[in-house]
Amino acid sequence: MGQSVEFGKFLKAMRSRLKPEEAGITDGAGARRVPGLRREEIARLAGVSTDYYTRLEQGRNIHPSRAVLDSVARALRLDAGEQAHMMNLMEHCAESARSALPVQAVRPALRQLLEAVGDVPALVLGRRTDVLAGNRMAFLLFADFPELPASERNLTRWLILDPRARELFRDWKTVAAEAAGALRVDVGRHPNDARANQLVGELAVHSEHFRQWWAGHRVATRSAGSVRLHHPAVGDLELHFENLVLPNDADQVLRVYSAPQGSPSADALTLLGSLGAGAAAESTVESTTPKEAAASIAPEAAAQAASRPKPAVP
Repeated sequence: MGQSVEFGKFLKAMRSRLKPEEAGITDGAGARRVPGLRREEIARLAGVSTDYYTRLEQGRNIHPSRAVLDSVARALRLDAGEQAHMMNLMEHCAESARSALPVQAVRPALRQLLEAVGDVPALVLGRRTDVLAGNRMAFLLFADFPELPASERNLTRWLILDPRARELFRDWKTVAAEAAGALRVDVGRHPNDARANQLVGELAVHSEHFRQWWAGHRVATRSAGSVRLHHPAVGDLELHFENLVLPNDADQVLRVYSAPQGSPSADALTLLGSLGAGAAAESTVESTTPKEAAASIAPEAAAQAASRPKPAVP
């Protein structure tokens, strides 16, 4: 699909979510046949002709100025992440060459950093949220990504398609929808990434939820947040995460999960680490973590974890 068509679809999706009253429009004719504002209404709010805006939505060969795009973004009430995504789509509309993206690798110093923060789960994510590296705590908490086939070492794929992810994340639908939105941003940034497009196709084939989220053109750009988990070995956890952009490593992010010191969630992380202490030391995707990591969790220790008091849910 051409980027101009994708750009037009994004505009249409953003227009359809707006309510007339949000734009100060009084609809005296009663209910509308389709949701959202009409093209002519967005055009008027943006200060352009209806014909010009129509051509934008239809993906026809035009080259709007930054000022026009800013006006359209204001008319559509885009947030900062959505506006950046719109700009990425327009920037790549003129691209025709399918240049291959370089293979991503993790620097040795970054691997050392993963080992240094071994008490908390940490992952290095690449384009399309490929899991490039991680420490033992991350693999104990989420999944043993190094044991998966190379094509399946992707956080978004695992989150949406693996049934264990649904059991782990207590707010799975919210987390998975946000992951789909982050993938949307990545595809907009690298429209000629064949692997990203293959991933989108696979998710669309196997997940009705993903098809709905993708059709909504939602984008997600959070750099920090929290997740609520229920781990089969240590029970409930509430963890904060930070996405740290690595300026010297293009399209790589260090994601670190943590809990306040002395909290039940911090205690649960400590217990999880002790349960997996018999497994191999910190590992990355290239140096595979043994499957014995999961087997090392003794039944009596798991029972002890289950008997611990659970943290209050806010």
